[in-house]
Amino acid sequence: MNELTLTIVGFVIALLVGLILGYLLKQYLTRSRVESAEAEAKRLLAEAQTKSKELVLAAKDEALKIRARAEAQAKKKRLDLQKEEGRLQRQREATDRKMESIDRRERQLNKRQSTLDRLRNELESLRQKSIQELERVSNLTREEAKELLLQTIEEEARQDMARVIREVEAQIKEEAESRAREIITMAIQRFASDQVAETTVSMVPLPSDDMKGRIIGRGGRNIRAIEKATGVDVVVDDTPEAVILSCFDPVRREVARVALSKLILDGRIHPGRIEQTVEKSREEVEAIIREEGEQAAYEAGVPGLHPKLIELLGRLKFRTSYGQNVLAHSLETTHLAGMMAAELGADVALAKKAGLLHDIGKAVDHEVNGPHALIGANIARRLDMSEKIVNCIAAHHGEEEYQCLEAILVEAADAVSGGRPGARRESLESYIKRVKALEEVADSFEGVAQAYAIQAGREIRIMVKPEEIDDLAAIRLSQDIAKRVEESLEYPGQIKVTVIRETRAVDYAK
Repeated sequence: MNELTLTIVGFVIALLVGLILGYLLKQYLTRSRVESAEAEAKRLLAEAQTKSKELVLAAKDEALKIRARAEAQAKKKRLDLQKEEGRLQRQREATDRKMESIDRRERQLNKRQSTLDRLRNELESLRQKSIQELERVSNLTREEAKELLLQTIEEEARQDMARVIREVEAQIKEEAESRAREIITMAIQRFASDQVAETTVSMVPLPSDDMKGRIIGRGGRNIRAIEKATGVDVVVDDTPEAVILSCFDPVRREVARVALSKLILDGRIHPGRIEQTVEKSREEVEAIIREEGEQAAYEAGVPGLHPKLIELLGRLKFRTSYGQNVLAHSLETTHLAGMMAAELGADVALAKKAGLLHDIGKAVDHEVNGPHALIGANIARRLDMSEKIVNCIAAHHGEEEYQCLEAILVEAADAVSGGRPGARRESLESYIKRVKALEEVADSFEGVAQAYAIQAGREIRIMVKPEEIDDLAAIRLSQDIAKRVEESLEYPGQIKVTVIRETRAVDYAK
């Protein structure tokens, strides 16, 4: 710390010495310059005295000229100032007149404002008296009257809203149905398939009724051997020259049919021969299944399918739904979905693959519990199919929500294929049950007066009670009934739900 202090003191002393020396040097130089300047000034003074007389004369002349010009300019400026002063005076007078006019208007406005305030107070007083009088006459408070008015406005708004919803919904449906009809019609025209429904044959013809005894065998051993080897019930009844095969598995039923046909042709029917023939028939049917699956994939234009999927497709050859062959139905759905996807700019390959596999669950639905759509989706998921294809399979009967456009197209193609005239058949008993169940679903909702299933069960018409169901509720009711039908009933194609609300006013002239 002492060294730093000494350093600072030394620096300050050196600075002061420098300043003193600089000041002395500056004084010396200044004195030298002053002496030189005095000498030069004397010389210049002498020269100036000689020239001053001439310059004085010239300066006097110039001063006179400048004075004359200055006086002229001053005179001109005085005139300009006089003119400007006159203009300003006139403007001041005009401004004064305007201010007086503004003052008069302000006084008039103040009077009018006072009048308006008085009238406003009188009107407010009258309004309060009117409200009090209305409350007295109507026996309603102000809040009750407001609530009543809001209810009336809300009811009118609901009716207007229902009308607008109906108009917009009708317009959208008309445009959508027109476009959908155009696309579906085009697809149907481009793909014209046979409309004769194929049925799996469960009856084996016999050359004569004597063959029934040989099929039964001594003590029924032959028929027991056939049933044990094939898993099929063999029904030998009074049907002339025919034996009926009964089994829930269509493949086992086909194996039994082929084996029994061979045994009948061979004539040698005994338990040992039966087992050999059934085994050979099973191999033949499995080969037919693979060939049918490969042929279906080739016709659909869907290469690269997993061998398990090929096998399941071939099994659909022996599966029917309402009398319609499921494999033929799957091929038709494939072509329809592909054509509609091409028209709408969707993924054609995805739509065709999903259309071919959409009913794959029906190949094993007799072995696995659950809806065939979810069964097929699980099979596709286990075989590493894409999630879009899995969704198309699962959603074609509404088991899952749509996740892509192709799923909607597959469902539409499935409905078109199954809903064509003559494509499917169902017994009178099942038809009556389905129509009755459809009416019961509609009758289960409150506010429904009557419900009728028409158009062979393709449409349900519901008459509602107008005092319980308004226009907006009628729209919701149609949606709720359609949703309940989708959840609780099974049916081919689609069912149209029509809700009718009618209000009648009747009076009599006397």
